[in-house]
Amino acid sequence: MTASCLTSLAFAADTTTSLRGIDVVAPDQAPEVKTYAGRRPGTETPVARTFSTQPPVIPHAVENFDEINLDGNQCMDCHSGATYQKKKAPKIGDSHFIDRQGNKLTEASASRYNCVQCHVPQVDAPPLVDNTFKGDAARKSVRKN
Repeated sequence: MTASCLTSLAFAADTTTSLRGIDVVAPDQAPEVKTYAGRRPGTETPVARTFSTQPPVIPHAVENFDEINLDGNQCMDCHSGATYQKKKAPKIGDSHFIDRQGNKLTEASASRYNCVQCHVPQVDAPPLVDNTFKGDAARKSVRKN
């Protein structure tokens, strides 16, 4: 019995750390607030996708955009089928006009209304863990050479 208690104490003294090297029982520190990369819409080059099914990322700042809610979605001011040509913006994908049952819709599906659920604005931040992922774009450029 005494041996098992001593063994338990030895394991309790060993601290477990996260991938970031932080003690997992320590309270999380709030991350530093970063500003979004890019400037106003229409002034940035689209960011290349790293794999074929990746949703496009948002290449412009979004700080002054209204929240996406039931009353409105400011993204659609530029990216809807009715406005994208005039605004010279990418049109929302055809997949956004298909409901969960596979039916084609005339307007974007309500399940695709929250744009930032898949399309994310970019910040200049170091990765949380080392990553050597190159994606499809890197493989294509290697094949061409």
